[in-house]
Amino acid sequence: MDFEAVIGLEVHAQLSTESKIFCACSAKFGATPNANACPVCTGMPGVLPVLNRRVVEFAIRAAVATGCTVQRKSVFARKNYFYPDLPKAYQISQYELPIALGGHLDIEAGGAAKRVGITRIHMEEDAGKLIHDGAFAGSQGSLADLNRCSVPLIEIVSEPDMRSAEEASDYLRRLRDILVYLEVCDGNMEEGSFRCDANVSVRPRGQEKLGTRAELKNMNSFRNVEKAIEYEIRRQVELIGDGGAVVQETRLWDADRGETRSMRGKEEAHDYRYFPDPDLLPLVVADAWVDELRQTIPELPVPKAARFSEQYGLTAYDSALLASVRALAGFFEGCVAAYAKNPKTTANECIQWKDAILAGAVSAETIAQIVEDRETGLISATAGKTLIEQSIATGRPVRILREELGLTQMSDAGALEAAAAGVIEANPKEVGIYKGGKEGLLSFFVGQVMKETRGKANPKLVAEVLKKLLG
Repeated sequence: MDFEAVIGLEVHAQLSTESKIFCACSAKFGATPNANACPVCTGMPGVLPVLNRRVVEFAIRAAVATGCTVQRKSVFARKNYFYPDLPKAYQISQYELPIALGGHLDIEAGGAAKRVGITRIHMEEDAGKLIHDGAFAGSQGSLADLNRCSVPLIEIVSEPDMRSAEEASDYLRRLRDILVYLEVCDGNMEEGSFRCDANVSVRPRGQEKLGTRAELKNMNSFRNVEKAIEYEIRRQVELIGDGGAVVQETRLWDADRGETRSMRGKEEAHDYRYFPDPDLLPLVVADAWVDELRQTIPELPVPKAARFSEQYGLTAYDSALLASVRALAGFFEGCVAAYAKNPKTTANECIQWKDAILAGAVSAETIAQIVEDRETGLISATAGKTLIEQSIATGRPVRILREELGLTQMSDAGALEAAAAGVIEANPKEVGIYKGGKEGLLSFFVGQVMKETRGKANPKLVAEVLKKLLG
């Protein structure tokens, strides 16, 4: 039987706020265990949560950027479950009335465009973290680090519109790019600030009814998401093919073994006994505030890449690479503003020096000057690379370094003709072969002139001079 996969993703994105969602504790990653915890985020008796306005702002920006409708009224609810890293024994989330509904994200997989629906976006607090296996000297069993308790999250729930691991991966990458562009999430999967659960089922191709799904957890990279989904699809198809039945459960991805394994039975909404949080009033968002935030949404990666291709004549690959990081895209356009000729060369330089650019080690003026000097024949591509490396190392301007290091190319026509004539005179045999029709020997003559001029000649001009002299 021919099966198709049905995949939906639940993405948890940690918001890049300074403080937590319901208290003033720092939300920064990497602090000493339990250093960023207080009576509010650990649920001590008599305390009350206070909503962080910045969290709501970030959630609205994410909703607008993904085509969702921001709800005028939303409600916080208590999601009840017992676990050692959840000291309140409930998580404050949103259930029946979330902050946003009904968006979409356009993806491209297998060369075809596809729209994936977004069911909802809701705000919630994170739980803590268990540290296992004696990570601290003298400890036995597991310890609870509550720094992450009440760190703000948005959960973005997709429709089950994806049919392959490739589509799921592309959806995740594009969603992450958008959130990072908006500066609402840093997108760091290794630190857990962008993480994903996948709901995977299979059904006979053409059947409308959905199959029984398994939820996959513990996937901390795009590659692991792909591998886990691919494995789970194979597992379910083989299980059904052998006469078995898929059971609804939560499964963990074991990257070392390359397989998913059962963790627990899948909970349903009624298992969490949701009810409105009595300590938090319903959230009412003014339309004027949503409109104000809508104006702050920057040009996003996909439309920016399309504009780069059209406006600057770049390839789709180069455009997508430049547009994928907001700072890099802005840097590229800053370079083009400083020197507009041949944006393709500028794009290549920006891509080559991407890490140094994002680290702030190279200025747009430096790249623009290197491109201009290459285009006008003052330096070679090799010299340009050397100059940028030296500028990063010393902090000195590239044009001063160019003169000090003697990297200006020889472009004087008279000098080049003299050097070329000398090479031709010294190689009569090769001249005869060239004139006999083996024009590929031109590169030999160019190389000899470059050798005579100690690499300072402009190779493009050298080739033109040689062609002229050789007839």
